[in-house]
Amino acid sequence: MSKPKRKMSLFQLTVLTMVNMMGSGIILLPTKLAQVGTISIFSWIVTAVGSMALAYAFAQCGRYTKNHVGGMGAYAEYSFGKSGSFMTNYTYALSLVIANVAIAVTAVGYFSTLMGWTLAPVQIAMWTIGFVWLTTIPNFFGPAVTGRLGAITVWGVILPVVGISFIGWFWFKSSIYAEAWNPHNLSISQALPASISITLWAFLGLESASANADAVENPEKNIPIAVLGGTLLTAVIYIVSTNVIAGIVPNAQLAASNAPFGLAFSQMLGGSAGVIVNALAVIACLGSLLGWQFTSASVYKSGADEGYFLPLFGRLNKHNAPVVGMLVLATVQTLISLMTISPDLSKQFDTLVNLAVVTNLVPYIMSMSAILVLLKSANVPRKKVIFTGIIAFIGTIYSFYALYSAGSDAMLWGGLAIFAGWVLYGKVVSTKFDLKLPIIDEMDNDNSVATTPTTIR
Repeated sequence: MSKPKRKMSLFQLTVLTMVNMMGSGIILLPTKLAQVGTISIFSWIVTAVGSMALAYAFAQCGRYTKNHVGGMGAYAEYSFGKSGSFMTNYTYALSLVIANVAIAVTAVGYFSTLMGWTLAPVQIAMWTIGFVWLTTIPNFFGPAVTGRLGAITVWGVILPVVGISFIGWFWFKSSIYAEAWNPHNLSISQALPASISITLWAFLGLESASANADAVENPEKNIPIAVLGGTLLTAVIYIVSTNVIAGIVPNAQLAASNAPFGLAFSQMLGGSAGVIVNALAVIACLGSLLGWQFTSASVYKSGADEGYFLPLFGRLNKHNAPVVGMLVLATVQTLISLMTISPDLSKQFDTLVNLAVVTNLVPYIMSMSAILVLLKSANVPRKKVIFTGIIAFIGTIYSFYALYSAGSDAMLWGGLAIFAGWVLYGKVVSTKFDLKLPIIDEMDNDNSVATTPTTIR
């Protein structure tokens, strides 16, 4: 008789939640925030509250959904049907592809600093493309190696970020921090939207932080606590680490850096420490990108299995890897790298982050909008439905504000991508499902219409 598998405790799930979010998204943030000033701490607070609201709502979705396969697409389907499920999967999959290019750009920034290079825009694009393909090809051999490497390389981000949160205070100077408060004399109404997207970027992936209920002890109680606690602790580490750096490195230097954590450690512990941190950051970015390349291909494979994407995304090789899909996605990422070439690396990163945030917020909003139907279908007590609905509404308001903050260019391109998705659904995808439509059988004098259903296949 086999022993039952040991389930995760509250502490283990909280740690797992934090690790899921603390990827490579944080390590270029000090530069972007320095371009706004330390007044961006208000953006961190707003994003922390919004992210916790979203995380709690997703924890409830994961706990009570009857369809444990499909993620946010399955949540959206409760209110919006197959078209909502498609659009959620489509925009989420699109955001992953864009985010992968942003991670590659981050790796290029730290790598060029590590090597002492000053790269022209075309060179940045070429190195970005090189990293995209470098992290795509190893995934041809399946997820086992990718998973092991990712579990190790993520510490290349976590150790410097957590480390500077604790020891950085010994080098912190309040005068440097105060001088960086508002270098461009922005009002709060200007400073908040200028840094909301970049702070949310660090939390993307919070929707996956809710572990499978079957793997957790007392899931109804522990999942919301772990997700909220993990998100809160992650927010504290993000806020502390980025603000400590702002009190160590002068604002002008920090705002111009392609490797802010390496720069901070160089000033704290000397050049060798900075070199080590930059090397760890490059390894962490490549490890993170390796994992996200496989995850992206897996998302497209799942979509292909549902009939949302072309069947070629669902083809597996002998290692159970969707190689054809990986090749297509790497090619798309190559085109995105070329399309987003900017005068400097920071601006290219900014463009990619804003677009990734816009496309990622669509499934967030659709999931939040469907949560009441989802909970009611699971016969959740009315008080909990109301409470969760209020939390989800806060998450929705924050999501709309983040959309606004992403800027007109990101909204324009994101909007075009979304409309393209509706065209794809209407022209191609919807024909694969059974849709019931009313047909006109006959009209009487009262212009009544018979509603005998017909099936489109």
